[in-house]
Amino acid sequence: MTSIYDRPLKARTLSGLGRRRRASNIVATVLVSLSMLIALAPLLWVLGAVIVKGCNAIAAASWWTRSQVGTTPFVPGGGAYHAIVGTLLQGLMSAAISVPIGVMLAIYLVEYGGGTRLGRLATFMVDILSGVPSIIAALFIYASCVVTLGLGRSGFAVSLALVLLMLPVIERSTEEMLRIVPTDLREASYALGVPKWKTIVRVVIPTGLSGIITGIMLALARVMGETAPLLVLVGYSPAMNFDLFQGFMGTLPGMMFNETAAGAGVNPVPTERLWGAGLTLIVMIAVINVGARLVSKMFAPKKS
Repeated sequence: MTSIYDRPLKARTLSGLGRRRRASNIVATVLVSLSMLIALAPLLWVLGAVIVKGCNAIAAASWWTRSQVGTTPFVPGGGAYHAIVGTLLQGLMSAAISVPIGVMLAIYLVEYGGGTRLGRLATFMVDILSGVPSIIAALFIYASCVVTLGLGRSGFAVSLALVLLMLPVIERSTEEMLRIVPTDLREASYALGVPKWKTIVRVVIPTGLSGIITGIMLALARVMGETAPLLVLVGYSPAMNFDLFQGFMGTLPGMMFNETAAGAGVNPVPTERLWGAGLTLIVMIAVINVGARLVSKMFAPKKS
């Protein structure tokens, strides 16, 4: 007797797509591709213009080793060393303050008090901070620290304003990375008798560390180009200043604003410096983004 399993399988037949479905697929593909090209066109246009107009300035060795001391809007020369150092110092100071606060706040919301009244209040405040313009953050620091506490206009005051802009980005990215850590990992650690705080430090954070570092670096790249806090909280200086707590300080956005006021667009000397400072800022942010990708791959969990 022939079993049903001995019978040959009947080939599955699939009906082809109809003309209407094929036409809809082609139209959707064309619209999506066209939307991508429209979105990329302004970005490539701006990037190409900055590279073409700023490459001559950054190609000189003095651009990376000299400040603007002794130069005028009518005499070419000098560099952006003071502005590069000032931008990095303010960015690192703001990161040193905002990273611990943002990461610990995300840990609290995910692991401890996400559903409590304090947790809901913290989430609400982070949502407000994420939509605060940079000029509002600068005015708040000016009113609370410079006027009330007598801090003085300095690079440190700018860093405090940048902290307000970095915090929501770091907290949101860290919170999302901690939430996607599998609950099974936490439960397995608890089953072995590991305390909750040690589980967070040894299991949860290392699992999501690559995404946390990426969010931190992207937040840093975002605030490095802010101009409003610089105009309100510290003046621009063409000289080198390593002191964040005293004196005016040069930065790349401040240098761009200063060269614009000096006649960029009319005078070729400040125009070249303006485009050079813009290209330098783009290069620094690109390096940070590439570094974020490399670090995230380095700390990503290894696949067995």
